[in-house]
Formats: sequence, C-alpha cells, structure tokens
Amino acid sequence: MADDTLAHRAQNATTTEAMHLPPTAAPTNHGKTLAAWFTTYGVVIAFVVAALGVLFALVWLFWVGMALVALVLIGGKVLQASGHGQGGAKTQARQARTGGH
Repeated sequence: MADDTLAHRAQNATTTEAMHLPPTAAPTNHGKTLAAWFTTYGVVIAFVVAALGVLFALVWLFWVGMALVALVLIGGKVLQASGHGQGGAKTQARQARTGGH
C-alpha cells in the first residue's frame, strides 16, 4: 500500500517534466467537400429508409435502404475520384475561389 500522507509527500517531492511537442499545421480542409457531404447525408437518409423498413416490418423497404447505402457509397467514391474529395483538383479550385472556405 502506497504511503500517500502529507508528511510522505513533503519528504518525497515529485517533479513534473515539461513536454515540448512539435507544432502542428492547422487543417486546411475539415472534410467539407462535395464528396463528403453527399456521402454523409446520403448514408444517413438511406439508413433512415432501412430503419423505417425494420420499424414497419417491410422487408422490401429495408433492402431498398441497403441498396441506397451501396449506391451512395459508390457515388461518393465517384465524386472523390472526379476531384470533389479531399485534396481533389475541383475542391482546391473551389477553395481558391472562396478564399479557403
């Protein structure tokens, strides 16, 4: 059992070490891209459709929701590949036009 009394702490003082961490670069893009927004909202909507299928015991609606999830994920990847994702040419051009926002 450790001695955590005031007398023990006074006799055995602990020191703290200063940590010098390297500076980090501020993020220039927080995922605010067309591909990210499309994928995020699309997946949320698709899962709501699937959840409604579960809620109302409609198997076909559940599978429609799952198919929408797959289509949205493919669509998001296509948008990313066409330059609308993080670091993409169209995203960088839009940031240059709007001043980085």
